[in-house]
Amino acid sequence: MIFVTGATGILGRVIVLELLKKGEKVRAAKRPSSNISEVRHSYQFYTENSEAFFRQCEWVDVDFDDIHAVEAALKDVTEVYHCAAKVSFHPKDEKEMNHTNIKGTENLLFACEGSGVQKFMHVSSIAVLDSFNDQRELDEDSDFNPKIEHSAYAISKYLSEMEVWRASAEGLNTIIINPGMIIGTGNWGKSSGDIFPTFEKNAFTFSGGSNYVDVRDVAKIAIDLMERNKFGERFILISENKKYTEIGNQIRRKLGLKDASILSNGILNTGRWLNIFFGWLIPQLKMATKTNIEAVTSSSVISNKKVKEVLNFEFIPVQESVDFHLNNYINDKKLTNK
Repeated sequence: MIFVTGATGILGRVIVLELLKKGEKVRAAKRPSSNISEVRHSYQFYTENSEAFFRQCEWVDVDFDDIHAVEAALKDVTEVYHCAAKVSFHPKDEKEMNHTNIKGTENLLFACEGSGVQKFMHVSSIAVLDSFNDQRELDEDSDFNPKIEHSAYAISKYLSEMEVWRASAEGLNTIIINPGMIIGTGNWGKSSGDIFPTFEKNAFTFSGGSNYVDVRDVAKIAIDLMERNKFGERFILISENKKYTEIGNQIRRKLGLKDASILSNGILNTGRWLNIFFGWLIPQLKMATKTNIEAVTSSSVISNKKVKEVLNFEFIPVQESVDFHLNNYINDKKLTNK
């Protein structure tokens, strides 16, 4: 039995589906409020036998604050894919992120200690990478630098990684993957699923860029690494670095909208000062933090060399990825508007 946390998220659902395709028995964790009908619907974009695969999955409600509930969810489980996480860059979500990302990981690993779990895959983020190599790239050896100011999200992912490395040192077979910004289908408007509605609703973007990867690639690589027992290692999963303007305008043009305007650094820094004085009054200004501004106005080169060589893997180009998932978004909008 394989246990997948965050199974209703953009990535977790696809890992579940890919495992089911391989004939594995899968137990998928969800919250009582999770919309698994939306997950079932999204499967039709990934496979012709969506309903059959969905019915094969064992869906369970799990409270990760309840160790006994987590232990019960791990009954007969030999492998874990830990995808559950809170992703946010809003200061108001810091407490929830710390609780979900750090404490949730700690509790899950604690429950694994007395179980039959033999393999543990942890989904982290490129947000924890800091130190550049000789080629001025970030790679698997780019250690987190605590002296640098980070977002609360990056800190929470780093500390959750520390829990995984501790478990690894104590004998658990672990693998960490660090995906870039995941492009996927479903969960529109939430977490990684926010990319399309965000660029649709906002006629502005930023001067920087990010590193993107298709959810199908992340799921396939995660499973392949587990099958090959690549324990005690981390792997960066990104396809390409793209400017926000390039991604945003590809989306907006497909939706029949005019190109987005770039917000200047001056405007962003003005927003930062307004946040200091009026953030308590205008909640939207809370996003104008130093770390957020630096993130959207900069762009780092990140190496995907390691995973490409280890698995002989070729990533889906970002433009192709955006087209595929954007078409799914458009189809869902048409269905919703009927």
